[in-house]
Amino acid sequence: MPNTSAPSTITAAPAALHAEGVSNDEFRAALSRLAAGVVLVTAQEPPLDPDDPSAPAGEDVGMTATAFLSVSLDPPLVLVSLRNGSRMDELLDEQPLWAVSVLSESQRHIAGRFAMKGRVSDRLLFADIPYLRGEHSGAPLVGGALATLECRTEQRVPAGDHTLVIGRVLTARVPSAEGGPLTYFRGRYRQLG
Repeated sequence: MPNTSAPSTITAAPAALHAEGVSNDEFRAALSRLAAGVVLVTAQEPPLDPDDPSAPAGEDVGMTATAFLSVSLDPPLVLVSLRNGSRMDELLDEQPLWAVSVLSESQRHIAGRFAMKGRVSDRLLFADIPYLRGEHSGAPLVGGALATLECRTEQRVPAGDHTLVIGRVLTARVPSAEGGPLTYFRGRYRQLG
């Protein structure tokens, strides 16, 4: 005998709402409409045993960031937002010196490489990228970047599932005036214009 009852309707589970009523998807969609510059944040792990000159040196670590901004001119301060528990968050909790390279539109491949989930060793990620070491931080400063900064952490501020790291700028250079900035908008790397 055929089923003559009304067809059942399948409804999608409602998006998880925060106490204020905004879902993660709604929040991401709204903020994806904000264009942001793209930077590579770098730091050098301290040597495994600083008292032993034959101990292996620490590895260079890099992370693509779009949540980076200027905070103050006097003193010169910048801020970067790091996901709690990320390798960079853990490193900058121990290592106060770090660097930032403001990526140009031709450096999309660098941004993508250091943003990968489940990526390979940072040593391999830096292998074919030209860089200089910062005089204060020892961290890699990417060749061809529009600007580079070296910073010392002044303050770490817990903020939800991220930590806001405020750094005092120790050096600021504009090594390349060529090209425009790499930007991030609606989930993709883009160029101005």
